[in-house]
Amino acid sequence: MNNSGASGTMTITLDGNEATVSQNVSGLAATFQNGPYPHVQHIHINGQGQCPTAEADANGDGVVNTAEGKPSYGGIGTTFTTSGDTSPDSATDIDRAPSGGNYTYNRTFTLSEESAQQVRENNAVIVVHGLDPSTLPEPAASAQSELVPSLPLAATSPALCAPLTAVPSGGAAAGAGGTAEMQQHPWLLTAGGMALLTAAGAVVARRHARTHQ
Repeated sequence: MNNSGASGTMTITLDGNEATVSQNVSGLAATFQNGPYPHVQHIHINGQGQCPTAEADANGDGVVNTAEGKPSYGGIGTTFTTSGDTSPDSATDIDRAPSGGNYTYNRTFTLSEESAQQVRENNAVIVVHGLDPSTLPEPAASAQSELVPSLPLAATSPALCAPLTAVPSGGAAAGAGGTAEMQQHPWLLTAGGMALLTAAGAVVARRHARTHQ
């Protein structure tokens, strides 16, 4: 079983559709092809709003790959690039992905209407991709990615996962005043204690929420 001990936290302040992201991760795979390991990461939407369990490993190779995890966390709504486009079109752009075993990510950008709505409805999941192939069982260690065949399976497989939980400013209940009123106020979203997706499957992350002050 692969267990690198990686962990991380992310907070997103959402004001309208403008997202201010602050993230810290450590313990991820550090190098890739003699350079810093690029970790593509996304907000996944339109799924079940949760991280997959070990049962999602449909082919039994010991790794929950992105396609196997999709029913749980959904498709890509937003890509956390370091610059430029943040749409699903940049989902596998390793040149603009945060990189290295330990990193911080801070950026402000505008979410699509669909992504912002899914976040407000607690149906958004943060997924950070990129495992160390040397820690995976065969045949997963030598397999190619189902998303980008030129990359190893490990490069696009989930490494960290956590659902986002949103609380409106002032701590109002999710239904209070209706969606239109709530969208006028900042939200603080947290993915604290992001859990490692091991080679044996996913550990469902704890949900955390706190009121934006």
